[in-house]
Amino acid sequence: MKEQKKVFQAITLILQFSLNMLVPIAMCTAFGIWMDDKYDMPWVIIVLFFVGAFAGFTSIFKMAKPFMKNDRGRKSDDFTKML
Repeated sequence: MKEQKKVFQAITLILQFSLNMLVPIAMCTAFGIWMDDKYDMPWVIIVLFFVGAFAGFTSIFKMAKPFMKNDRGRKSDDFTKML
């Protein structure tokens, strides 16, 4: 039962990462397409795509930071137990 819980937590984490990456890119790109149609500035789509990608990467990094800290602590503890 515990293994199923860990699997569901891993799937949830993967879904959160993917949504945190895709939603800002899709929203910024859609806004860029709207601005292109309204103001005839096609270069805005590319700029806003990269802004959305940067926002997604930042969001993922902030969400993954606690997991990286936990992982580092566990490795050092395992190493000290081996000595």
